Amino acid sequence: MLDRARYWGLRIATAESCTGGMIAAALTDVAGSSTVFERGYVTYSNASKVQLLGVREETLAAHGAVSEQTAREMAEGALQRAGVALAVAVTGVAGPGSSDFKPEGRVCFAVARTGRMTRVETVHFGAIGRAKVRAASTEHALALLLAATE
Repeated sequence: MLDRARYWGLRIATAESCTGGMIAAALTDVAGSSTVFERGYVTYSNASKVQLLGVREETLAAHGAVSEQTAREMAEGALQRAGVALAVAVTGVAGPGSSDFKPEGRVCFAVARTGRMTRVETVHFGAIGRAKVRAASTEHALALLLAATE
């Protein structure tokens, strides 16, 4: 994925909540990643999503932090604020614990790329445990980034 991003001249940013920087860490584990990776935002609280990424308080009030709407605003905010061409965002319930509307293992993703429609989706990993939800979310986000470099 980094080779494709490098080939197309794409700089990348991440906006992470439930993964807490794991996507950025996975990207920067690869030697030479500095040629494409710009920065990562770990926005665990709602306040940080608003302050660092420009997520609208109205969006959080209406849909909550774990929503496709919030993931979209996170990715688009990272794209704009980092001045990159490609950004991925993830927000979800890693667990333990959940609610009737936000079950454990529900994770919302968004990928924003300059000149393209932002892609959003929700994946229900299930109550597989916090570490497994976070790892699966990281892998899924990397796959979305790969698809966005095509």
